Amino acid sequence: MNTDIAVPKAGAAALPELAAFLAPFGPLFRRSQSRASLERYVTGLLTDLPRKNCDTIAAAVAGISTERLQHLLTDADWDPLALDEQRVRQLVAHSPAGGILAIDDTGLPKQGKASVGVARQYSGTLGKVGNCQIIVSAEYVVDAPTTSQPLHWPVSSQLYLPQAWADDRQRRERAHVPVEVPFATKIILALELIDRALAWGVPFAAVAADAGYGSNPSFLAGLEERHLAYVVGIEKSFGLRLPGEVAEQASAPPLPYAGRGRPRKVPPAPLHTAETLTATIADDQWQTICWREGAAGSMSKQFVRLRVHRATGSEKTTNPDRVTTGSEGWLLVERPLPGEDGDPKYSLSNLPTDATLTRLATICHARWPIEQFYEDAKGECGFDDYQGRRWDGLHRHLALAMLTYTFLLLQRAAPSSSDGFFPLDPEPIFSRSASANPRVAPPGSRSLVHRHRPGTDLPS
Repeated sequence: MNTDIAVPKAGAAALPELAAFLAPFGPLFRRSQSRASLERYVTGLLTDLPRKNCDTIAAAVAGISTERLQHLLTDADWDPLALDEQRVRQLVAHSPAGGILAIDDTGLPKQGKASVGVARQYSGTLGKVGNCQIIVSAEYVVDAPTTSQPLHWPVSSQLYLPQAWADDRQRRERAHVPVEVPFATKIILALELIDRALAWGVPFAAVAADAGYGSNPSFLAGLEERHLAYVVGIEKSFGLRLPGEVAEQASAPPLPYAGRGRPRKVPPAPLHTAETLTATIADDQWQTICWREGAAGSMSKQFVRLRVHRATGSEKTTNPDRVTTGSEGWLLVERPLPGEDGDPKYSLSNLPTDATLTRLATICHARWPIEQFYEDAKGECGFDDYQGRRWDGLHRHLALAMLTYTFLLLQRAAPSSSDGFFPLDPEPIFSRSASANPRVAPPGSRSLVHRHRPGTDLPS
């Protein structure tokens, strides 16, 4: 931090709106000092600091010290998962049913090697492989197809712990990673977050995710085992079979027995890729679909769909365990409008046969609000500013950043009620201008959102 820059002090008194919002969460913090630190920390996350950590918050917020804030993140007696659950349950009570659960991950760039889970790995934030932590998140999105800024809020987030970290006892001990935390892929973490959303009553009817998740058969199997509808991105090389060819192969007579060894099995139906199937579709089958109005005009592309089975293993596969044919669903393909540049994109869905093409396209494009959450939470709530090295400190910081985000969401939604919660309008919540209520944040609060901060040093 540049110590030559004067940082205005936030007052010692709590903002009335913030105090009302935090009051229901007070019982989760056993000591009064922890409850006071909670209010000061959230107040700090609302300030106009370029980096929001214990040191900078203590310098900008009256009545608190770095030591007390660090105690809140590492030693105080409270559970960040319990905080997430209570926040979510209160939001659930005021959010429309039939929403969409978006799954995604984001990178938190870091310097050094000591911060828990940090490694050289691909980050969508960086757009390349870099030194970072990866956070997997679930986001509730209201099913409001025509709304350019639909209501959405975070459910919960979890750090992805790379295999090298999970297997290194000394690094785990230094970072206070609980012994009961095993190595888990991002797919496993995503399914755990979905289970968490189900347990907490999040009112979603479908799951949306990009190809990093949708192309994984284990993720799709997990969604189907939970009887969840989905529209997820897939890679162009994703394996598929056509229903007619599957039915034809299933009715084929068994191959004649040669008299020695195991009887030969009927080979599976031909295995296609999403790309090769798309190449067989005539141009007159494509339809132009507008799924919503954006700031720059209508959001439109050309779409087509086919009934398919997700599948693995061709007729040449020698290991029968690698030959699978899943349930029937939709291959959804989109391409730019004539005259526009861009590559085709592919999605897979298990929505029923009567689902319209517009419905498939709408859910396919419903996952963008989770990217908006990452952008807003990083720009406004310090989501990516934790400078500690510990597992517990990081997850507590993430929970507090999501709590702060929820406070801003509610403040921009409507005047506060006595408990800080009220029915939520599915129309726009966050805007590109500063809050209309100047008491929401201390003087100097910036507008949403600063996407990049290239001149700021990364946390150690």
